[in-house]
Amino acid sequence: MPLLDHSGPPLSLRRHWHAFHNAWATYLSSDLNRRLPEGYFAEPNVQFGIEIDVATWDERAVFDPASGGGRSATDAGVRGSAAAVWAPTAPARVVPISLLEGRAEVLVYDQHSGPTLAGAIELVSPANKDRPSQRDALVTKCASYVQQGVGLVLVDVVTGRTADLHRELLVRLGAQENRARGELYAVAYRPVCQDQETRLEVWEEPLQVGGALPTLPLWLLGGLCLPVELEATYQRTCEEQRVTA
Repeated sequence: MPLLDHSGPPLSLRRHWHAFHNAWATYLSSDLNRRLPEGYFAEPNVQFGIEIDVATWDERAVFDPASGGGRSATDAGVRGSAAAVWAPTAPARVVPISLLEGRAEVLVYDQHSGPTLAGAIELVSPANKDRPSQRDALVTKCASYVQQGVGLVLVDVVTGRTADLHRELLVRLGAQENRARGELYAVAYRPVCQDQETRLEVWEEPLQVGGALPTLPLWLLGGLCLPVELEATYQRTCEEQRVTA
């Protein structure tokens, strides 16, 4: 199923945008749950007018002293799992970024209080591109994920509004960004620290109406990587929702 224009006519007159993307987020989370090892789960979080995302959580009570926090996928015994076998292509580019440093805070954790966020998929909504305040809210949220070491996938299939949230996110993270403004895209981000330098690995895929959707890597906190099958889940959503061109 080629990518359709959900924001403009004739499809926008026959189908509700939010209903389709609600279903897409559900099928994305279902696909991730088939791949995730024990101790993880993915669930959709849909709040129309604000955001549509798919979050991946880690329920394991495993502390990684080497990183000073978070979860260690190796210590939890997921290295040999089926989910850890998939390996993505090399990133399209690697850019230096600035992460949160010099913090002074006291944190108190309760192991029984809930799961820890390990990864996120954000499906851009028309409202996210509507006003500067809305764009800033999504960019701030995505930057927070990356700055915490959480892997992120950002997908924008909203036509008619030309705001480039991918570009704004890179600028917010301190990257020197000269890329041309693009309307539609799918991007994966992986923050890494190597040789005392923090960098952001970026997988960029341009999208166009009538074209196929890519598979992108979702890097979870702790090093586990999963394929995000945008084409397969999009096709399933179109079939289940009886959406045609």
